Parts: sequence; structure tokens; C-alpha cells
Amino acid sequence: MPKLVKVYIQQVLIGFALSAVFTAILVYFNIGNLQRLVFGSSDGLLGLFLIFFFNGLVFAGVQFAIRIMRMGYEDDDDDDDRGTPVRAEWAPVPVRSK
Repeated sequence: MPKLVKVYIQQVLIGFALSAVFTAILVYFNIGNLQRLVFGSSDGLLGLFLIFFFNGLVFAGVQFAIRIMRMGYEDDDDDDDRGTPVRAEWAPVPVRSK
């Protein structure tokens, strides 16, 4: 399996684990009276699953994006010159007016 696919699967699992913790905190602390809505309705568990699932999609996407953006910086921690140095030379530029 390619390394990028392994990284993607790992980040998706981390994102859905974070979503499970986040959803549990929402229900436990009764944010927005969610606990009563979930356990007091016949469709409450479906709503709870949808909150978990869609938060999982968001958290997994953010996890993967952060991991991909940090990949270039993992190998060269001792190297401080990242990127091309910019040399600014200020010179007057003539502008003609009509």
C-alpha cells in the first residue's frame, strides 16, 4: 500500500476518534439541550450518529490537511533557510502622466 494511502487512513481514524470524543462531550455536558433531544426522541440516535459522522468528516479532512502541509518540514528540522531569500532593491520608477 502506498505511503500516502496509509497516512490518509491513519488521519481519518484520528479524525473520527476526535469526533467521537467531541460528540460525547456535547451529549455529556448537554450543550444546546442535546442530551434530552437525543434520548427523548425516537430518531435521537440517528441524529447522534449524523453529528458524529459529519464531524468525523470535517475532523478527518482537517487532520489530513495538517499532516500533508507539515510533511515538507519533518525531514529538515535543523535547516532554518526554508524557501528562497528575497532581496529587495528599492529604485525609483518613472511614471508618466497625461
